[in-house]
Amino acid sequence: MNIFRLTGDLSHLAAIIILLLKIWKTRSCAGISGKSQVLFALVFTTRYLDLLTSFISLYNTSMKVIYIGCAYATVYLIYSKFKATYDGNHDTFRVEFLVVPVGGLAFLVNHDFAPLEILWTFSIYLESVAILPQLFMISKTGEAETITTHYLFFLGLYRALYLINWIWRFYFEGFFDMIAIVAGVVQTILYCDFFYLYVTKVLKGKKLSLPA
Repeated sequence: MNIFRLTGDLSHLAAIIILLLKIWKTRSCAGISGKSQVLFALVFTTRYLDLLTSFISLYNTSMKVIYIGCAYATVYLIYSKFKATYDGNHDTFRVEFLVVPVGGLAFLVNHDFAPLEILWTFSIYLESVAILPQLFMISKTGEAETITTHYLFFLGLYRALYLINWIWRFYFEGFFDMIAIVAGVVQTILYCDFFYLYVTKVLKGKKLSLPA
């Protein structure tokens, strides 16, 4: 494992922990898109079904279990424990416009037409757009809490580091996965505007806001 994948995994883990701590400490999920979190739970569930069929390493298995567990814990906090604080009026993105096309694309463009491979491909495509309901929610409310922006920053950083990881693996291992790379590029592009606002506003102590 190279340093870019490791730091990417740690950035991803940091984002998840930041979000969970934010919800738990404030006893509120205000400003968090439940729909994005459901999509991420679906991403991890469909991607890590290989937990039932193969073992790569203790690190690999542990990270997969942590991602799945944290994803469902977040969904539980939003839709059950702190449901009264969930801002469903602003979390209105039509997720079927993401899930249905992504599902169709996974059937048409994949490495192997086998159930686990199609589900893995589906998870890669879906992850690239799963953050859209959250960004849409921020654009509707006009602003985001600082802690929420930190969560989004580390989530975007994870994806950017994974892109560098793919480049590293291509040059030093001869490994190339077009599906993962294209999906990673799409996801990173979606974060570009946010990254700019994060650096120019949040890091300077200002509140982040997106044009409504």
